[in-house]
Amino acid sequence: MAHHFALAVFILAFTGFWSMCAADVGDFAPCLESFYRSWPPKGLVGTPICQRYQNQYRFATLYSRPRRTPWFSAYLYATPEGKRPHTFWKYEPQLAYPGADGNMLSFPLGHLDQNVVESQGVELDYINSTYSRGHLNPSLHHKSYKDRASTFTLTNVVPQMAGSNDGPWEALEQNVNKTLGTYCLGDTYIVTGIIPYQSDEPWLRNHRVAVPEYIWSAYCCPNYNNSLPKVLKDAFPTYAAIGRNDCNSTEEIVPVSQQTKKQFRGYDVRKMPLETLEMYLKDRFKTVVSVFYEQCSQSN
Repeated sequence: MAHHFALAVFILAFTGFWSMCAADVGDFAPCLESFYRSWPPKGLVGTPICQRYQNQYRFATLYSRPRRTPWFSAYLYATPEGKRPHTFWKYEPQLAYPGADGNMLSFPLGHLDQNVVESQGVELDYINSTYSRGHLNPSLHHKSYKDRASTFTLTNVVPQMAGSNDGPWEALEQNVNKTLGTYCLGDTYIVTGIIPYQSDEPWLRNHRVAVPEYIWSAYCCPNYNNSLPKVLKDAFPTYAAIGRNDCNSTEEIVPVSQQTKKQFRGYDVRKMPLETLEMYLKDRFKTVVSVFYEQCSQSN
């Protein structure tokens, strides 16, 4: 009897150890292919999530539990095919239960478990708010239906004003599509994140979900067509942008163009070199933030 009990304890301990090592929350190890040179961005602190959908890793997210939003999402770009998928919004079960299956799940109809509500943003947070659900990793930067559908998880979403989401920021995503699809010759790595307010940060639903002041994005394409038009000479191997998410923000980071259509005015996007983006991130986060390994260098 004692022998069987000891064996059972060993099996349980081994199983628990394997489950902990195989977890998709807390470690980027299972999804390092989402990052250039398998090197996640440095300088930001949060909970790593390897976003798994239908038993396959799709992209990576650094999640802020206190904010209930991501700091950034990182993914491999693929020339898109097909339309925006019609799919249910999803959540990350391992944020609610560490021992849960790693696959993201669709929100259930009706009652939602309180552990899920307390651990992450939920659909109710965005209903009747003035903010849309803004993808950091957009569905239109992916080829397969399943990859596009996997981006519809609230662990990949921040509160984004429609003037940004449907205007200049969408135009940026479309422009990146065109540029990378035409001139990038190999894998392209994209990281998209947020910049918080310095003070008086707005929240959804009584301090439930934090609203970012800016959204930023940067890509790394180490192998590209050297026959670039003059306007794109500085856009490779890497480039970046910051977009306004508050039309009343000051203009030190992103100026406002008075030529922009009225419904999009104040939600401008400023394109810039990667070094300039990292300068603004350092200033706001008060620490050095490195987005890509050796700034997307091709050296070994």
